[in-house]
Amino acid sequence: MQLKDYEKVESSNIEFKEKVEYNKSKSWLKSISAFANSNGGILLFGVRDVDREPVGLDNIIKDSEKVSELINDKITPLPRYELKTFKENNKDFMEVKVGDGPRTPYYYNGDGRKEAFVRAGNQSISAPKHILDGLILKGQNTTFDELPSKYDVSDVSFTLLNASLKNETGRELNKDKDYISLELITKDKKVTNAGLLLSDQGLLIQSRIFCTRWKGLVKGSIDGDAIDDKEYNGSIISLLENAEVFIKNHSRIGWEIKGMKRIEVEDYPVRAIREAIVNAIIHRDYQIVGSEIHIDIYDNRLEITSPGGMIDGSFVQNLDITKISSMRRNRVISDIFNRLHFMERRGSGLTRIVESYSDYDVKPIFNSDVSSFKVIFPNKNYIKKSPVDNEKSPVMSGNVVSDEDYFVIKLHKNLPINVTKSTHDKIQKLFDKFGYQYDFKWEDVSEIFNVKKSRASEIVALLLDSNLIEPSAPTKYKFKK
Repeated sequence: MQLKDYEKVESSNIEFKEKVEYNKSKSWLKSISAFANSNGGILLFGVRDVDREPVGLDNIIKDSEKVSELINDKITPLPRYELKTFKENNKDFMEVKVGDGPRTPYYYNGDGRKEAFVRAGNQSISAPKHILDGLILKGQNTTFDELPSKYDVSDVSFTLLNASLKNETGRELNKDKDYISLELITKDKKVTNAGLLLSDQGLLIQSRIFCTRWKGLVKGSIDGDAIDDKEYNGSIISLLENAEVFIKNHSRIGWEIKGMKRIEVEDYPVRAIREAIVNAIIHRDYQIVGSEIHIDIYDNRLEITSPGGMIDGSFVQNLDITKISSMRRNRVISDIFNRLHFMERRGSGLTRIVESYSDYDVKPIFNSDVSSFKVIFPNKNYIKKSPVDNEKSPVMSGNVVSDEDYFVIKLHKNLPINVTKSTHDKIQKLFDKFGYQYDFKWEDVSEIFNVKKSRASEIVALLLDSNLIEPSAPTKYKFKK
């Protein structure tokens, strides 16, 4: 490879290091651990990380020997890696290509402790407990839903599952044979975690789904802000059904004129919503206790949030949706949902969600971090189809949306998912004061947010990065339409 070829590698799969740190080897060895625990990756030595300036290595032979020595000594079990050196413009460079390993977790051993790292976007972080637990299961070639629970088969029933499968296959399940072959129970009559999830009793408490219809556009923005809220437990089949009913009950059918025809328009595409709920149920991390799937409906959007990020540690917002391969966190319930035709194996669910908005300028938004995955569906009847060249003027039922409403929509679309409600509210307050017409300074940000200059500068940077504001004059800014 040439240096220019590394620019094409996803940022989550590559790290650049100016030199080989001998005495501070953890600075790059943690990335070796993270790549092995995630989806593989590349360490490129001899390139400055800040500006991608190729500076080269002074002693390539010594450096390559030291890298091999430290990996072999401090990473256990030994990961799969290839070390290559090359020269370009009379400078020496070293590539360490790490494969995703089957013997996870891969630990860094140093500083008197044993620590596993994973990728979080383009960073290597210490693995949170639930992710470490998942890596241990992966190393054992098993998944959480395959594991036996403390419950016996006499503690549960599968009435809904039986009825659903009979409806699809035309035959009853054989309690003695089919329950075992489907991995609902073990040979010694212990219920698996998959069995608990599919049983009528809902004994795995973290499998619940919380559904809420909020007033307005922001959670907590209006007194008595919840119009309706429901908590569902039981079989994950019933969770799917109940969640769909809740959304249907809080959706309406609008209409638009196409040619000479009046066409009905649902708030949200039914099939895409089902796809998203199914994905949330089968791909969520059930090892995160105390966290459930949340479905939040606002005037302008529907949000589905599930515990557990992308399995490989990447952030979905940084990826090409059309090229994401299917990775199953829960093999057993995925197989059963496939038998019930609730999903497909080919891993095209996210693409189909996007395609359900093919006639609209505003698209669904996907966002993830190390512990959660969120899908945001715009309400088709809140934001009607607008001309591509007139992004400033989405229309609602034939009328132009107010600046205030449009800003709220843009605010939720552009800001990172981890921005707090308090920050959202204060940005809204800043907009309410200056709108699109007036300039403001960082001092105004400092006053409204009640923070010092350094923090105000960070907020300004956040707004710039989110394409919400733009410089209007030296040291002045303006909200961007």
